[in-house]
Amino acid sequence: MDVQLKKGLLEICVLAAIEQEESYGYKIISDLSPIVEISESTLYPILKRLESAGALTTYSRAFNGRLRKYYLITGEGKRRLAEFKTSAPQMEKIMNFILRRNG
Repeated sequence: MDVQLKKGLLEICVLAAIEQEESYGYKIISDLSPIVEISESTLYPILKRLESAGALTTYSRAFNGRLRKYYLITGEGKRRLAEFKTSAPQMEKIMNFILRRNG
């Protein structure tokens, strides 16, 4: 898969994983693993990019004697996710065209 396309889709998957409730790295990986293979070395740069873009905010809280970093979706993150969802029917048409032509 094209690296840029996969990167963009992974960002949307991360936003969708935390849309309903805050989460942390390991849980995000667990939530996404049935859908897409993602490692810590892939996830954390995505989280950093989304945070830098204002799509996520973070806070730390003690858990089992360590600080755990939690991620929350912001209004910007919700806007990005909503924009993706509205473009989904067009993307589905494109995928169906490609799969029908090459499948």
